[in-house]
Amino acid sequence: MTAANRPSAKVTLPTPPTARLVLLVDDSAAQRRLLARLLTRGGYQVAEAATGDEALAICARLAPDLVLSDWNMPGMTGLEFCAAFRAMSRPNYGYFILLTSNPDARAITEGLQAGADDFLHKPVAPQELLARIAAGERILRVEEELRASNTQLRAALAQLSETQAAIERDLREARKLQQGLVRERSGRFGQFELSLLLRPAGHIGGDLVGFFPICPERVGLYALDVSGHGVTAALLTAQLSVHLSGSSDQNIALRGAQAGSDSVGPAALAHFFNNMMLEEMNTDTYFTMIYAELNHVSGRLRMVQAGHPHPALQRADGQVQHLGQGGMPVGVFEHPLFDEIDITLDPGDRLLIASDGITEAATPNGRQLGNDGLEAVMRTNAFLQGHSFLESMAWSVSEYCRGERQDDMSAILIEHRGTGKVIRLDD
Repeated sequence: MTAANRPSAKVTLPTPPTARLVLLVDDSAAQRRLLARLLTRGGYQVAEAATGDEALAICARLAPDLVLSDWNMPGMTGLEFCAAFRAMSRPNYGYFILLTSNPDARAITEGLQAGADDFLHKPVAPQELLARIAAGERILRVEEELRASNTQLRAALAQLSETQAAIERDLREARKLQQGLVRERSGRFGQFELSLLLRPAGHIGGDLVGFFPICPERVGLYALDVSGHGVTAALLTAQLSVHLSGSSDQNIALRGAQAGSDSVGPAALAHFFNNMMLEEMNTDTYFTMIYAELNHVSGRLRMVQAGHPHPALQRADGQVQHLGQGGMPVGVFEHPLFDEIDITLDPGDRLLIASDGITEAATPNGRQLGNDGLEAVMRTNAFLQGHSFLESMAWSVSEYCRGERQDDMSAILIEHRGTGKVIRLDD
């Protein structure tokens, strides 16, 4: 035994956290015994094979963690055995060290291409063997940690997928419930036709439109747009819908009429909601609103604008006028200024109250539709009425933003269906 091969009493192997199995493959029994003795003292389990075929059988049965294989063996060479080892199906990674007496760079390249992780030059020095084994231990520990992390990640992703599926189901049901808040999509009051559009950008949204009768001559209409999207906005929308429902004991606008007096006026209703948002709700959410009272006998329309986009009035001759000064949103300021609008709708006129999901719809390069674009849509679709007009408008908006709509769309269309002038399409 040479000095290089003689084990030193001072050499100690690091004890692995678990007894790893090392497979020694060498046609020399003496060489296997030498290496086996050293590895066993280090706490490793050792298996031995004299040929490549015998080693493959052991690998198939025991799946060793580390393999030390001689390059030059009768029959299957160490290089061929390494390639066959890499082709096997394994539960974990196997670290492969080739023992070679040829330090030639070309041989090293061939070994790496066959799948070897490291090399040891013969005769094997115990110190170098320990260093190579330690390096292999580090690689195996990293691989095990990654595998464990991947297992945890797959489990987390599976759980997340199940949770997401449950959320999707809940949101679909929530969408049905939210759509149910708009109990009627159209109504006829005298010579006036009311049509509603509500189209969330996602499963649920923060827009709300509706109407309710106040008395035999008047009807209340509302359009709300809660800031943000998703569940928070939808919950506030649901709460607001209770205060604007047709039930006289819940509807804020009808409480005055229930008490024998007039209904709560548009501006007073906006101030009520503003106080409710500031005093009763612990949230940073706010909303814009238009609330209107329509006298469908006289055609008079009184409304309040609280930060909502300007209503678009299209007269019977086709001319379009954007109404209001804007006003402040509801739930932001203690003493807000709301804009009050008072107009009369004549036969052939119609008023469109649209959310900013329509006027702020943008092309991929960021150009918004705006009031001018909305006016163009109204002129183009002037020959349509009711839901046909609203659906055509919604299609035009979607086409304008190439289907990448980021906000909810909602609208109220008020049409005086009495005898009036024919709308000219060439204006």
